[in-house]
Amino acid sequence: MDAVLLVARLTLAIVFGVAGVAKLADLAGSRKAVADFGIPAVLAPTLGLLVPIAELLVAALLLPASSAWWGAGGALTLLAAFVAGIGANMARGRRPDCHCFGQLHSAPVGWPTLARNAALAGVATLVVAQGPYGAGPSALAWVAELSAGATAAVVAGLLIFSALGALAWSGTQLLAQQGRLLVRLEALEAQLAQGAVSPAPPGIPSPTPPAPQGRLVGAPAPAFTLPALAGDTSSLADLLASGRPLLLLFMDPNCGPCTALLPQVAQWVREHGDVLAFAVVSRGTPKENRKKFAEPGLPPVVLQERYEVSEQYQTLATPSAVLVRSNGRIGSTVAAGAEAITSLVERFAAGIAAPGSSGSGAMGMGTAAPVLALPDLDGRSVELASFQGRDTLVLFWNPDCGFCDRMLPDLKAWEATAGSGAPQLLVVSTGSAEANRAMGLTVPVVLDVDSVGARTLGAGGTPSAVLVDAEGRIASDLAVGAQAVFALAAPVEAWRDGPTAVIAVG
Repeated sequence: MDAVLLVARLTLAIVFGVAGVAKLADLAGSRKAVADFGIPAVLAPTLGLLVPIAELLVAALLLPASSAWWGAGGALTLLAAFVAGIGANMARGRRPDCHCFGQLHSAPVGWPTLARNAALAGVATLVVAQGPYGAGPSALAWVAELSAGATAAVVAGLLIFSALGALAWSGTQLLAQQGRLLVRLEALEAQLAQGAVSPAPPGIPSPTPPAPQGRLVGAPAPAFTLPALAGDTSSLADLLASGRPLLLLFMDPNCGPCTALLPQVAQWVREHGDVLAFAVVSRGTPKENRKKFAEPGLPPVVLQERYEVSEQYQTLATPSAVLVRSNGRIGSTVAAGAEAITSLVERFAAGIAAPGSSGSGAMGMGTAAPVLALPDLDGRSVELASFQGRDTLVLFWNPDCGFCDRMLPDLKAWEATAGSGAPQLLVVSTGSAEANRAMGLTVPVVLDVDSVGARTLGAGGTPSAVLVDAEGRIASDLAVGAQAVFALAAPVEAWRDGPTAVIAVG
């Protein structure tokens, strides 16, 4: 019986020790998990710290024979609280992320979580039932039998092991950070290679260079038809049939962060489902996906065979998300990771330009375009409001901008071939009237000598643009660079959810 009790205590000590250390390594996640379980926000930060400390204390008490009974009692108390919290949330149809082992393992609670905690509670009960003096032999008795040299060797070994563990953890975090930086640098290099942005004129703060991922905002979203987890097939057109914008969530059945995000996704569906449609693009077998996406209230799931749709949308990791507007055009760059996806949803819900716009000062989509009047090349005042009745692409330009100069031949070709479905063009330019006349454009050109228009519309570099719809509302995210501008200049059939406006200043 002593051996059984010792094994039981060591099992509990290892579980609580690992859980406590992992939670302390991710205190923000621990505090969030406590709040997600329904604890008042004012108590969540304190409990988020006290829970892992209590787990480590329990683990330490379980090792010596003299304190093992108290440790088992503490373990039973914590497990009973965990079981009660999990059961109460499941009874209300909620499945918050348990954050049981911090970032080592994090998943929405369910019957397996309840069963695991109940089983551990049974192990703790076995030890408690033996009484204060019958909890079995000490797990540390062998230490007393060691010589001074052996004890020093054990202590040194533990210190080296701890140091190596810390180095491995730091290395992992550093590699992850370097990977994110490389992705951002590659995206920035690609943007510069495409002729993205030139420095802003004096008085206008230059925007922080973005690290866009995915297809260009305003470009047609790649079509697909995939097997649906609910049966039959589902296409992009089917998912857009409601007339609402669509958030495509790219996930994987073996992705831990995806699992941790699912309760939040269910909450978004409840809170924003009337204005935003959701769909999950996953991979793998139907069986493992049904197990993964069993939580009530989650959006429909479609299954790609490998990564064919992910490659089309250029999503590099899971979880990631891309907004597709109701007209079937890309509405955001790729939001990679739970934090970026949350920001994308919150910005959309608030009516603000989605991440992937290139300027922090861009006006919110759906808001009325500001009153703006600037002189044309002959000195006559031209008002932005006079362009109402048809979608207008406001293009910010600088005749001395090398990127603009490279774009000019293509802009003239677009001028000559744009059909009736394309937006009309208004060029807001810096420089002199003579320099702008020399470009040979036939579309209206107004002079923004003091960068009033740029400041008003939040532009920060050239060439860039913003789309204003026929009713005079901002209709797109900030687009910077020739490719992004031409994507917005393509014919627009029905921007029912408020197309994205493109703004840039030269």
